Amino acid sequence: MSINISKKIMQFSDQKKGMLMAFTAVMFITPDSLFIRLANINSWNLIFYRGFIPFFAVFVGLLLIYKTNFFKQIFNNGWHGVAYAIIFTITNITFVISIENTNVANTLIMIALAPMLSAVLSFIFLKEVPDRKTCIAIIITTLAVIYIFYDALDAGDILGNALGLLTALGLAVGAVIIRSTKKISLVPSAMLGKLLVALIALYFVDNLTLKNNDLIIIPTMCIMCVAIPFVLVTLAPRYITAPEVNLFFLLETIFGPLWVWFVIKEQPSIETIIGGIVIIFTIAIHSMLSLKKPPIY
Repeated sequence: MSINISKKIMQFSDQKKGMLMAFTAVMFITPDSLFIRLANINSWNLIFYRGFIPFFAVFVGLLLIYKTNFFKQIFNNGWHGVAYAIIFTITNITFVISIENTNVANTLIMIALAPMLSAVLSFIFLKEVPDRKTCIAIIITTLAVIYIFYDALDAGDILGNALGLLTALGLAVGAVIIRSTKKISLVPSAMLGKLLVALIALYFVDNLTLKNNDLIIIPTMCIMCVAIPFVLVTLAPRYITAPEVNLFFLLETIFGPLWVWFVIKEQPSIETIIGGIVIIFTIAIHSMLSLKKPPIY
């Protein structure tokens, strides 16, 4: 009896820790889009800092954890690590450029499609057949994206929306790569992806000097909205399932545009709001139905 009670307490504790990590990570991420808009440096300068500062922070952390096994952990990632680093690099770049070329709400709504795109790619490459509710959710969210894109054609920000969708696709591909090699931690590869982001951006930068408010905004954004969530999101799936983590990430789609709306008065279009509500509710219902499945032991 006491053993069963103790086991339940431990399970509850893990669930609580995982949910807290995921929730905290998303809360740190939500002002990210606002910080990007408030920064007074060009895209490539910003991309450089968003690559280098998180790389350095995670590099120091992994060095302290792995010590003499640091480089061994990197090489153990193999070709999966190389593929993930490249995809991670692309999504980091397209996200920033998308934010600067369309409404924040549009970009975040596109990114909200990542779980659905993951289901499609998993079916193609991992032979994981999506169930009926996933197929229905994919159809609904795709129609909502087409509706938002129709508005974007008139608004002239099709580039930003396209890059937002490319970011979602990159996140989906990255998730499939991680799922195809569950026993290997790809955190070192993500770290190298951040370094690659900085090196690519370094070719395009014109002036890396930070002035005025950027002296506070840039480092704060890179540590609070990039490095810290990156670590927490990596740890959270150890305690709760991937659908639970994705459910928390829907909060970014809601709170991200609100931060921008409240601070710099960038109001999303009515098409974006309607399409966003459809996508958010569809993915939320899909995730909650998935969580109701009995655990597999």
